[in-house]
Amino acid sequence: MKHQISDAKFFQGGRALFTVANGKGEHYTFKIRQPKGDNKPFFVSLLTGPNNEADYTYLGIYNPNANKVFLTAKSKMNENSTPVKVINWAIGIVASGKTLPNGYSIAHEGKCCRCGRLLTDPTSIELGIGPECRKRF
Repeated sequence: MKHQISDAKFFQGGRALFTVANGKGEHYTFKIRQPKGDNKPFFVSLLTGPNNEADYTYLGIYNPNANKVFLTAKSKMNENSTPVKVINWAIGIVASGKTLPNGYSIAHEGKCCRCGRLLTDPTSIELGIGPECRKRF
């Protein structure tokens, strides 16, 4: 079951996994990972194959201050590619608190964006982060 993302802090959890869908059968699944340690970048990847655990392609680096994904020399796509436009649109929508168009969704998979544990508490599910991890944010 997927749960709507309502706060841009979700993207800064370090293990964010979410899907953007348009209600017409088109969707993109993204990961935003941050290695452990201070001031490490947030690496963004796109699911590009059938294995939803391993088939991810590097897109770029998420900048939480700009609420945008920036491409790097190792990015596999360009600024005009649909997935890059989609993730930047989705992050912008969540960060601005705007309402999604009918049929669209930006949803996490019911796991904590920081530690990856299954979320069971309604508030945690709504926020995409568990109570212990919320204390550390």
